Amino acid sequence: MPEVMISLRNVSKRFSGTSDSAVNDLSMNVNEGETVVLVGPSGCGKTTTMKMINRLIEPTSGAIEVDGTDVLKQDPVQLRRNIGYVIQSIGLLPHRTISDNIATVPKLIGWDDGRIEGRIEELVRIFELDKELLPRYPGELSGGQRQRVGVARALAADPPVMLMDEPFGAVDPIVRERLQDQFLDIQQRLKKTIVFVTHDIDEAIKMADRIAILNRGGVIEQYASPEEILRAPANEFVKQFVGSERGLKRLALMKVSEIEVEEGPVVAPSASRDVALKTMEAFGTDWTSVVDDGELLGWVDGELLDGAGTVAEARPRPFSAYVTGDSTLRQALDSIVTSRTNVAVVASEGQRYKGILSLERISKEIVA
Repeated sequence: MPEVMISLRNVSKRFSGTSDSAVNDLSMNVNEGETVVLVGPSGCGKTTTMKMINRLIEPTSGAIEVDGTDVLKQDPVQLRRNIGYVIQSIGLLPHRTISDNIATVPKLIGWDDGRIEGRIEELVRIFELDKELLPRYPGELSGGQRQRVGVARALAADPPVMLMDEPFGAVDPIVRERLQDQFLDIQQRLKKTIVFVTHDIDEAIKMADRIAILNRGGVIEQYASPEEILRAPANEFVKQFVGSERGLKRLALMKVSEIEVEEGPVVAPSASRDVALKTMEAFGTDWTSVVDDGELLGWVDGELLDGAGTVAEARPRPFSAYVTGDSTLRQALDSIVTSRTNVAVVASEGQRYKGILSLERISKEIVA
């Protein structure tokens, strides 16, 4: 059984001057090393719930424990120093250098200079930051660089728990996707316990081990893995919130390595034109892959084979794109619809041919 790192039991919050609770009787556990994403419509209490964990907002009632300790019995300043916190606006101190920003919490808790310097160097490597950025100031960095520094600062004192409030919402979509991918890679190695707030269900699906879909008043409509939520929404609210493309979204969670690929039409470069044409006919295609001792060389069709004695003489064309076992089925689908051959070719490192994925094969996973 996984260890519970964060526990909320019957937690409520009512702000003064309001008749309704922002969060009402919410209970949930977050396991050690997992990323839980809180998502829901505006006003559902997701940010309020997250901020109660480090007491930026004090709960009206209920109990909250972090690593087995009641947060309400701790000094709030000390509590926050032991919990990493990242916000959309990043919150870097503009008058301090990047190095000093990252070192903020380690200095507050009394780390010596050597330990702090070593930790900064480690985080620079982890987040692929240029060392030349360290003496600069936040205003001299791009939005994506500032965001990486903000996450690095939250991790500086190596906290077991991180709270992330729409951390990638302030950057453009391309940078946002890059930051998401980088953070997923880092989390795979560090295994921090993370509570992550977003309004974007696609981001929740991508980032979460489990998603808590909240309705107004902090009511949890479903708390489950992204795959389970997409496969079996708990109710109409969840179904509508997730959207109409549940099947396509599920494809983003599934790896090519998880399903069987098809053999597809294959010939050797030494094969004759007639053998290549017969192979295409057998598979009902107008093209065939060319593979030499397991290595994918490209593809040929009837037009390229005209006047050629062998496939090699036809000079196979390289595939414009191929997918690997680590690619998602959504990436494979994109490869299919943009490919002249109408399939996704699957290869491993070194262009080792594995097979193909067709639209029909992926369709079976959408409806499964």
